[in-house]
Amino acid sequence: MREPTFLILTALADGEQHGYGILREVEAISGGQVALRAGTLYAALERLAGSGWVAVAREEVVEGRLRRYYRLTDDGATRLQAEVDRMRAHTRAAESRLRLRQAGGFA
Repeated sequence: MREPTFLILTALADGEQHGYGILREVEAISGGQVALRAGTLYAALERLAGSGWVAVAREEVVEGRLRRYYRLTDDGATRLQAEVDRMRAHTRAAESRLRLRQAGGFA
């Protein structure tokens, strides 16, 4: 899973969000290191909706403009959890190897 996808799914994990809210959450979650452009976000949301990982929760008109809210689906939550588990396993392997290095096990 690519980092923007992971961050978008993570942003939606605690509740529905509209596009601008997702952009802000992604930036906050990444510590300011990832700032998605609106076009990139909406293309990703379409792809994620096509995969069944994200769905439109509701729509409303705000100041004459349509605001669409997105939510994480159960399939999306399952996929996000699988990615968290995969990343956790990789992190454990890296930590183990770093401990060996620090203990003098590697040159």
